[in-house]
Amino acid sequence: MSKRPVYHSDPKILGGTVVFVGTRVPVRSLFDHLEAGESIDAFLEGFPSVKRAQVIALLQESKLKLLQPA
Repeated sequence: MSKRPVYHSDPKILGGTVVFVGTRVPVRSLFDHLEAGESIDAFLEGFPSVKRAQVIALLQESKLKLLQPA
């Protein structure tokens, strides 16, 4: 897995909303789509500037953070 960040926050981009690097697509949009029962493929079709590798890296990072022992 690449150590390059796949998301960031910049006050100049959507007022500091966390977005996928190289895009103006909020990370929240991915989670909203998944919560609505949509697939990753459907999300990527709607947001072609986001790469599949970015989505997978974000989900892997989230998984690692959530499953760490307290």
